[in-house]
Amino acid sequence: MNNVTLLFPAPQKRVMQIVFNRAEIAIIMGLYGRFVSAGLLKDYAIRMDVDEARFAAFQRAAERPNFEIVKRPELARKQGAYALIGIGGTVLKRGHDLFGTCQILERRLMKAVNLS
Repeated sequence: MNNVTLLFPAPQKRVMQIVFNRAEIAIIMGLYGRFVSAGLLKDYAIRMDVDEARFAAFQRAAERPNFEIVKRPELARKQGAYALIGIGGTVLKRGHDLFGTCQILERRLMKAVNLS
């Protein structure tokens, strides 16, 4: 009689994962698609962890990424939730807006395409 069986056990705490939402993915994949059509990129990877979400774009699959777009919501009030990271791991730009943060890449793409 001392054994208590719970019919509905308490739900266990789930670890939340940081993800890119649909609008962010649309911006990122649009930019990536323009780089692919220019022949500058060929592969990408997306990693979503507990503390950050990361999109990495590669010229070849076996190399380091040409750039990475990182989303860290914990930095949203300080430096901005988004960071654009270059080849050597240097932070090229931080911002509160993903589109504004990726404007550096748009300029690079325009320079690469207009080399006629």
